[in-house]
Amino acid sequence: MKILVLNCGSSSIKYQLLEMENANSSRLLAKGLLERIGLEMGEFTHKYNGEKYYEQLPIPNHTEGIKLVLKALVDPKMGVIKDLKEINAVGHRVAHGGELFPKSVLIDKKVIEGIESLTDLAPLHNPGSLQGIHAMEEVLPGIPMAAVFDTSFHSTMPPEAYLYAVPYEYYEKYRIRRYGFHGTSHKYVAEKAAAFVGKDWKKSKIVTCHLGSGASIAAVEYGKSVETSMGFTPVEGLVMGSRTGDLDVGVFMYIMDKEGYTTKEMNTLVNKKSGLVGITGGKQDMRDVRAAKEEGDERCTYAFNMFAHRVKKYIGAYMAVMNGADVIVMTGGIGENAWFMREAILENMEGLGIEFDAAMNKEIIGDAGVISTPNSKVTVVVYPTDEEFVIAQDTYNLVTK
Repeated sequence: MKILVLNCGSSSIKYQLLEMENANSSRLLAKGLLERIGLEMGEFTHKYNGEKYYEQLPIPNHTEGIKLVLKALVDPKMGVIKDLKEINAVGHRVAHGGELFPKSVLIDKKVIEGIESLTDLAPLHNPGSLQGIHAMEEVLPGIPMAAVFDTSFHSTMPPEAYLYAVPYEYYEKYRIRRYGFHGTSHKYVAEKAAAFVGKDWKKSKIVTCHLGSGASIAAVEYGKSVETSMGFTPVEGLVMGSRTGDLDVGVFMYIMDKEGYTTKEMNTLVNKKSGLVGITGGKQDMRDVRAAKEEGDERCTYAFNMFAHRVKKYIGAYMAVMNGADVIVMTGGIGENAWFMREAILENMEGLGIEFDAAMNKEIIGDAGVISTPNSKVTVVVYPTDEEFVIAQDTYNLVTK
């Protein structure tokens, strides 16, 4: 079964075409990225059979973007299929499922209405997903489609983990609560990393660290998420590329009053002007932050140390929640590649039973491997995430049923 996976943002489309041999095995046929959709000039990158095609051209909307993707997939030179009818289903990543969607679902009119009703909870993400869904309906009408939600994996959290200590009426009226994100990634690496070290994730306590420009940590106990760092929105939790992470709400109100900002301006501040960007004065890539730190840049040193400190703190907290951990997983762009950040996070944690191998840690870049010592009570694993596979897997299971 060939499944097209679409991850549509407000001005971008990531895609992969996967051939599913069964629910647990896939082969990547092609992948790509469309950026700057709706702007004067867009960018289109298509990778196939070890080759890469790149073009700059206007991409006025998501429908035209998806037409470009489908055209590339059947192109005589860079295509990987002969006919669009070879595509059996489409899996869409949807950021926010709220309490309406605790699991992945086949898309119909009612599901689309449900996703639309949650736009207030994810104004930067859900509209893009909806555009992708509508575009596919127009370009390939009648093809089976599934929605896979970032929040679904965290729907197993207990009330003490997901409720906020605001008047309960706001939960009843507006469903204000912790939802968590990166669910497909946390689920994938918890299961795969546990198996990598010979453990059953449904019989293990696992702390999964998805570290990238967007970053979150989850406590996965016996196959279920019981805590996660992102909250009602993806702003809460760790220091991120341009998001604040945990912030005293009093700071928010104080800045708002002092600067005379609107809520829209404050939303921009906490989402796009804070985190590493805000502390360093513009640097978001952890490699750049580290390089400047090594040269003695004070603000980059603060940012580097803040990122490591916050991750370390959450690991300890989630080990407390689960009364220990069997496995800690590092994934995401930083977790998989930035050995220097992993070192900063994991050093001096022997009191929690974590002993990491500094030499092995430097060797594992973008690949799976164990970076804890044989004597470590907690096994620390680097494991590359594959959110697109989870989306394709859920789509396969829904369609074949």
